[in-house]
Amino acid sequence: MNDNRPVNLDLFTIKQPIPAIASIIHRVSGLLLFFGIAILIYMLDQSLSSEQSFKELQECFSGIFAKLVLWGLLSSLIYHLVAGFKHLLMDFGIGETLEGAQLGAKLTLGISIILIIVTGVAIW
Repeated sequence: MNDNRPVNLDLFTIKQPIPAIASIIHRVSGLLLFFGIAILIYMLDQSLSSEQSFKELQECFSGIFAKLVLWGLLSSLIYHLVAGFKHLLMDFGIGETLEGAQLGAKLTLGISIILIIVTGVAIW
């Protein structure tokens, strides 16, 4: 029996490599999109049901909270899309080495942050 096994398996104290962080964020963004799309479909249904409900939704989206929710959903979509392209490149054999995975994760995070900031500016 190997006595050098790790004793502390608390994931918050273990330093994760950047590709692992990018992968975890990709999974979380997919989960947010799964639930967020249901909310957006409900809102689309309400906006198409009558002119009055459309005006109510229009008033609702003029508030700060609604803009933050919309920005959060768009941020999830942006990150998930950029990380999805990274995974497609890896399916073609690009970036499968350790150095390539680290560079791909850094590029994914960097490009996503820039696009998320641009989207936030466009919303407000």
